[in-house]
Amino acid sequence: MGIGRNAALAATAKAGPGFTSTYVRQVLEYAIDGLGPLRGAEESADAALVSADGDVERAVKAYISSHVRMAAGQGFVTNLFGGTAAAVSIPANVAGVALVQCHLVAGLAHLRGYDLADPRVRNAVLACMLGRDGVEQLLKHKKLPSSPMALATSPVHDPQLDKRVATEVTTQIFGNVIGKRAAVFVARRVPVLGGGVGATADALSTRDVGRYTASELKDRRLRR
Repeated sequence: MGIGRNAALAATAKAGPGFTSTYVRQVLEYAIDGLGPLRGAEESADAALVSADGDVERAVKAYISSHVRMAAGQGFVTNLFGGTAAAVSIPANVAGVALVQCHLVAGLAHLRGYDLADPRVRNAVLACMLGRDGVEQLLKHKKLPSSPMALATSPVHDPQLDKRVATEVTTQIFGNVIGKRAAVFVARRVPVLGGGVGATADALSTRDVGRYTASELKDRRLRR
């Protein structure tokens, strides 16, 4: 369902100045601090830990599951009308996916003992949103210096990496949403089917991001 990097960049540019590396950084801030009814990532993760009776790994699994459901819900609504409302639904879907996945990865990082105020950890959070394939591609082409785990625990913070990682995340999320529109477009004559396609795609991508994050960010408390 993906599209080429150049096409994704072009689509991002057409969407307007809001969809930039700065935009994704702002979404990360919302995810960590909370936005409206959405509690901050730390508070949400702590609540999951309480529900899991202090078992971190149970909390991790439950946290991923809750965000998969959340992603499916926003994916259904923002793709409900298929191609007929693309000008509205594509930006909304980009925003929804970005916020849910930022919130998921930041919460998982907190559960595993990482300090979300640390800029190195924030870069690692954004890198995890690229998923295993995305990270491996950037490592292969030397656009990412190391894995998310290594970024989070690096001895020093590289400010130049901030925009680079955020730009890659923006491009990938927007590219995934645009690519998904092809399947939704086919189903546009049956609105509910279009919503189902969007829900499934966003749920699966969020699940994959959650699982990758859980495998990549090892529990730091075990090392102390």
